[in-house]
Amino acid sequence: MSGAAARGDRLVGTWLLVICFMIFGMVVGGGHARTIGAGFVIQTWQPFTGIVPPLTHAAWERAFGLYKATAQYQAMQPKMTLGQFQSLYLPMFLDRDWGRLMAVVFLVPLAAFRLRGRISNRLTAWLLFLFALGAGEATMGWYMTYEGMTSRILQPSPLYLGPHFVLAMLIFTAMLWTALTLRNPEPAILPGLARLRGLLSVSIGLIIATIGLGALVAASGALKVYNTFPLMDGHALPPHALALHPLWLNFLANKATVQFEHRVAATVTAIVVVVAAAMGLRAPVGAKARDLFLLLAGLVSLQYILGMSTLVSGMAELGYVHELNAVLLLAACIACRHALRGATAAVPLPVYEMKAAE
Repeated sequence: MSGAAARGDRLVGTWLLVICFMIFGMVVGGGHARTIGAGFVIQTWQPFTGIVPPLTHAAWERAFGLYKATAQYQAMQPKMTLGQFQSLYLPMFLDRDWGRLMAVVFLVPLAAFRLRGRISNRLTAWLLFLFALGAGEATMGWYMTYEGMTSRILQPSPLYLGPHFVLAMLIFTAMLWTALTLRNPEPAILPGLARLRGLLSVSIGLIIATIGLGALVAASGALKVYNTFPLMDGHALPPHALALHPLWLNFLANKATVQFEHRVAATVTAIVVVVAAAMGLRAPVGAKARDLFLLLAGLVSLQYILGMSTLVSGMAELGYVHELNAVLLLAACIACRHALRGATAAVPLPVYEMKAAE
């Protein structure tokens, strides 16, 4: 690879890291909107023309009137003032505009890099596929809002919000991996670390699954049902954990069961990630990778502490911080796994054995 090509790959990789940062920004904005209960306040879908918020009093009244037609307003917010509506509307609106900006930051450089021959046909197809997933993600988000206008539900459904968040994390994982590969195309050969590499792959899957269950907890209001740890009001398994019919519905919509699932998944995930971090810190992986494993150990410890604190306090705001740290934890785990791309099962011979073989 020529020096110019190497620089080009690094530049493209840096651009994709910016996109990863913007995906994290979407989590920041979307999580904040959900935490303050703003999920249903915007009852219009104008992906290309709705880039400006209402500017006149009449426009604000029209937007408020649409929200007043929702079951959420009628059941939970019947005394809301226009000012209170605006305080909910603007965070949700900014989150949507951030998504629009992300589309521009993705498509314009993609076209420029493509015209200059900086990215291959294969990479172009892959990136367009990820963009299509992102468009599907946005459509799924709109459908949750649309449900609030056309049905009697009072909150965005966890049956949609959980997959919505998981899909975002899958896109984030793929984008970050691609960015890191473009910036560091040649993996270091690390003999004897294939098992650690596999453990990190499992860790990534567990983190994403636990994030999805956490989204179910947040969306269903399951945070409030049991606020003791490690037992659930003295029970290892919550009473009425299988009370809903059909049986499978309990694992998605029964608040007690959903909270139990998240507790168990978080504990298993924390143990696996801590083991992976400890193995990485003891392995001959190089200074940069060792720093990544140290970061991984710190973030998983912080994540578990935040989770326990959120559970015991019942504070949704602390749960929001817990959610953001989960994305940082996922990013650190992906970076550690990427650093071990060149890991092999073979263990190098000790020096004295190599001399004897010669």
